Amino acid sequence: MSSEDTKVVLGINENPPPGKFFILSIQHLFAMFGATILVPYLVGLSPGVALISSGVGTLTFLLITKGQVPAYVGSSFAFIAPIIAATAADGPGAAMIGSFLAGVVYGIVALVIKATGHRWLVKLLPPVVVGPVIIVIGLSLAPTAVGMAMNNSGGEYSLLHFTVALVTLAIVILSSIFLRGFLNLIPVLIGIVGGYIFAALVGLVDLSGVKAAKIFEVPDFLFPFVHYSPTVTLSIIALMVPVSIVTLSEHIGHQMVLSKVVHKDLIQRPGLHRSIMGDGFATMLAALMGGPPNTTYGENIGVLAITRVFSVFVIGGAAVFAILFGFIGKITALITSIPTAVMGGISLLLFGIIAASGLRMLVDSKVDLGDKRNLIISSVILVVGIGGAIMKFTANFEIHGMALAAILGVLLNWALPGGSVEEEINMYEAEVES
Repeated sequence: MSSEDTKVVLGINENPPPGKFFILSIQHLFAMFGATILVPYLVGLSPGVALISSGVGTLTFLLITKGQVPAYVGSSFAFIAPIIAATAADGPGAAMIGSFLAGVVYGIVALVIKATGHRWLVKLLPPVVVGPVIIVIGLSLAPTAVGMAMNNSGGEYSLLHFTVALVTLAIVILSSIFLRGFLNLIPVLIGIVGGYIFAALVGLVDLSGVKAAKIFEVPDFLFPFVHYSPTVTLSIIALMVPVSIVTLSEHIGHQMVLSKVVHKDLIQRPGLHRSIMGDGFATMLAALMGGPPNTTYGENIGVLAITRVFSVFVIGGAAVFAILFGFIGKITALITSIPTAVMGGISLLLFGIIAASGLRMLVDSKVDLGDKRNLIISSVILVVGIGGAIMKFTANFEIHGMALAAILGVLLNWALPGGSVEEEINMYEAEVES
C-alpha cells in the first residue's frame, strides 16, 4: 500500500473546513441511508423515526466514546425477524421492549469488560458460532425478500412487480461492480432511486401521500406509557435478547476493521467497553422512540477508508442531518411511497450478502469444517436457525429460530471437547494490532 493510500486527510479530532463540512457529512448520510430506511420499511416502523434515532444514537455513541471512535450507528438487520415475530405476537410495543432489553445486555457486557477485559467475550463468541448464525440471519429472511419481489399488495404473484424487483436488483449489481470511488459505497441507495424511477414509469408509484405531506412534520414516534404500556415477558426476552450474541460479535469485528483504517487500536483506547456501551445506549434510545435497534455501520467505515477523513465532527454532522431529514414530512412520505417490489429487489441481494458475510467469516478465520467439532456446531446452528425451530416451555415462554440457534451454538462450543479458543483469541488480537 502506498503512502498516498494511507495519508490521513483529517484526523479523528480535526474539524473540516466550513466549505467541505456539508459534502463530507452528506456522504456519510447517503452511505447509511438505504440500509437504515430498509429495516423500518420491512418491520412496519416509521422510516422518519429510524433516521432520527440513528442520528441521536450516533451522537450518543460519539459522546460515550469521548469523541475517539468515528463510527455511525444505524438500523440493525439482525433484529428484523425477531421484531416481526414480536410485533405479530404482542404488537410493536413488545418489539420495542425487546429492543430496549437488548441494549441493556450491551450495557451489562460493557461493564463486565471494563472489569475483566474482553478476552472472555471472544472466547464465548468464536467464529465457528457467529459465522453460521450470521448465515442464518440472511437465509431466514430469504422468503420475505422473495415474497416482496414477486407479489403485489394483495399477496398474489405479479410478473410486473417481479420485473421491477429484477430491474432494481440489476441496478444494484451493476453499481456495485462498475462504479468507483464514493459511488461504489452507495449501490443500495442508487438501486432504490433507479428502481423507484422504473416503477414510476410502469405505474407502480403513488405520489398522493407525498403531495399531501407537510414539509416539516413530526414522524410516528412510539413512546412507552404514551402509545403502549411496557410489559416485560419471558417470551420477549427469549425472542430478542439472544440476538445480542450476534450483534456483539459484529460490533467487535467493526471495531477491529475501524482500528486498522484509522491506524489506532480502538479496542484498547478508548476501549471496547466504551464502544459497546455507546452501541447499547443508541439501541435503548431508539427503542424509547419507536425505532429499530442500532448497530455500527460497515458502509460508513468504507467511506472513512476511501476518503481518509476520520473526523468525528463529520460523523456528527451526518447524524444531525439524519435527525433533520426525519422531521421533513415530504422525505418520509417519499420513502413510504417506494413500492414493495423495489425493496424486494434490494433485499434479494442484501439478505444474500448478509449470509455470504457469515461464510466469509468462516473462511477468513480459517474454521476447519473437516473437524467434527466445528462441523457439528455449524450444522446444528444452520438447521435449527433456518428451519425455524421453536422450543416451547410454557404458553408465554418460547425461544424461536435464530435465538435458539445462537444459544445452542454457544452451548455446544462450551460443552464439546477440543477447539482452539486461545488460538482464536490471539488471532483477534493480532488482527487488531496489525
